[in-house]
Amino acid sequence: MNQRPRNDRSRGRQGEGRPQADPPGVPARRAALRVLDGVLRQGKALEAALEAAAQGLAPNDRGLVHAIAAETLRRLPDLDAMIDSATKQPLPDDAKARFALRIALVQAFALGTPGHAAISTVLPLVDGGPRKLVHGVFGTLSRANKGLPDQPTLPDPVAIRWHAAWGDQGIEDAERAIAAPPPLDITLRKPLDLEDAVGLLRNHARLPAGTSVTELPGFESGDFWVQDLAASLPARLIGAGKGKALDLCAAPGGKTLQLAAAGWDVTAVDLSEPRLERLHENLARTGLTAKVIAADLLSWQPKEAADAVLLDAPCSATGIFRRHPDVLHRVRPSIIAEMAELQGKLIHRASKWVKPGGIFVFATCSLEPKEGEAHLAPFLAARPEFTIDPIRPDELPEGVTPREDGTLRTLPGMIAAKGGLDGFFIARFRRSN
Repeated sequence: MNQRPRNDRSRGRQGEGRPQADPPGVPARRAALRVLDGVLRQGKALEAALEAAAQGLAPNDRGLVHAIAAETLRRLPDLDAMIDSATKQPLPDDAKARFALRIALVQAFALGTPGHAAISTVLPLVDGGPRKLVHGVFGTLSRANKGLPDQPTLPDPVAIRWHAAWGDQGIEDAERAIAAPPPLDITLRKPLDLEDAVGLLRNHARLPAGTSVTELPGFESGDFWVQDLAASLPARLIGAGKGKALDLCAAPGGKTLQLAAAGWDVTAVDLSEPRLERLHENLARTGLTAKVIAADLLSWQPKEAADAVLLDAPCSATGIFRRHPDVLHRVRPSIIAEMAELQGKLIHRASKWVKPGGIFVFATCSLEPKEGEAHLAPFLAARPEFTIDPIRPDELPEGVTPREDGTLRTLPGMIAAKGGLDGFFIARFRRSN
């Protein structure tokens, strides 16, 4: 999406000029505006922006805020194209009028909100500003009733990058994947009788999008935890064991739980203490045990080497765009380059902590080759004691196959008929004795 000059005098800071008491329905839309502002102007992650913007709202309103913001981010290029088709002069990208129209239009054309409610709840967001413009553009587009395309359009910078990496089919698959929230995947400690569940691998269940996790049987007793199927593969590829395992960059902890359930003596390390809180909660809920350490891996090191080391490295997270559409708009080439540099340092450091004969798994939830495939040659050249331990087809869901070199790249088009996959790169190495 082309950037436009920031010359709209009406915009001010998003969320300013609010009345003393909002009419019903408006606080949620005002919070959605702040969330979008946090993502698009300030570069915040969606969940972080939501946490700041939705404080004080009831749970139902908070859910509505998330739905409006996430759906807007899924369909932003198409919403902006609609707006631009109905204005004589393009509104600046950060104009409050554009934000308000995005929120009104996504409700009316994607979320099923009646038109009168969609527009009446956003007009207060532009009090003291171009209310007539917002009302007029919305009315014009509502009467035209062209709607949004079934398959959303990726932002231009993302489409250019991913086309170079994955071609026409990759773009089509990604646009189809972003059209709706993905299903809910859970990793099971024991078999559960779950209505509407589909299992794509052992100890896995896939449930419809929107399923309430806390209301599922087995939640309180710790019989499962939420984990995307693709995110579960790195730990699955380590398998069961009785030795020591390191889970590096462990939060929020799904892989730690997998390794502990598979019999490993696990030490989980992550830089973020707040994100480790969820791991502590899930360990308590499931009754599994692991040693949890908050530390910077660039300075921390274990007291002894491990039989298995899993490095799910920090990355741009573009592979999880189905659940986190904000990454499509806030991740820039500079972020990808910064993350790739950090990953290179962590790979070389973490590999030193693998015992002779041990397993080293490197993974990123990114669709950027710079954060995945590009690390292979430098690592193997620098650490000749490691070789790729080829991933086998029988270790993967049906419809997912390893690359010719024995590593794995999951893409949005894989098992699309069964709910799809997040984008991951995974390599498994074995250290020689």
